[in-house]
Amino acid sequence: MHTLNPSQAKWRKSSRSSGNGACVEAARLETAIGLRDSKNPDAGHLTISPEAFAALLTRIKHGELTA
Repeated sequence: MHTLNPSQAKWRKSSRSSGNGACVEAARLETAIGLRDSKNPDAGHLTISPEAFAALLTRIKHGELTA
């Protein structure tokens, strides 16, 4: 398990974020990537490995994950 103090992480939104409030923020942790909802940052976060994050980004870029 990877612990994170949200006040110490540098959370970032995508530069392609549309500004409609439906954004995910990401933060690089010591050994993982943290993901959270930008509308509710105090609700917690999901932690995934850098490899899983890279695979997720690849699938998104290839249009494999659509809403």
